Amino acid sequence: MKKTIASILVSTLLFTCNITAQGYTVNVEKSKIHWIGKKVTGDHDGYIKLKQGEFSVIDNQIKKGQFTIDMNSITCTDIEDAKSNQKLIKHLKSPDFFGVELHPTAKLVLTKSTRFNNNQCVVQGDLTIKNKTDVVKFLVKREGETFKATIEVDRSKYDVRYGSTSFFDNLGNKVIYDIFELEVELTLD
Repeated sequence: MKKTIASILVSTLLFTCNITAQGYTVNVEKSKIHWIGKKVTGDHDGYIKLKQGEFSVIDNQIKKGQFTIDMNSITCTDIEDAKSNQKLIKHLKSPDFFGVELHPTAKLVLTKSTRFNNNQCVVQGDLTIKNKTDVVKFLVKREGETFKATIEVDRSKYDVRYGSTSFFDNLGNKVIYDIFELEVELTLD
């Protein structure tokens, strides 16, 4: 009798763990990261690719996750002239901005999350750009097998100085705002 009860308890625990714990691998080819940077005289936008991504949901809460972004993949979609477009991309990859030669990847490690409520939760993580790490907090929306978020990033926290009033005075209409957005749409494998 004791063996039967123990077997039932073990089976129940194993069954429950399988239902409440889910590990996800992100499909990097189908997922999208759209960046938007604003300045006094307008804005620019484009895409950047995810190199790797995975996270776990346990009891309806994101418990851990890690994402690597390929900084060499940055594109610009708002400038139609090919020469001007490539000039901006080259500048974004330069030491003035993301220093891609020395820092080819950025990383986000999830550290905290609320439980999903109405398919939404608040997530916190450590974002590393140019070997500088700062905390970011954002809302995640779950839509079936897709997870969406808009992450506001303060570039001054990552030593991205060009055109920033956090580092330079008297920039006039050359100011580029410190906050840029990443509109993230993760598709699962």
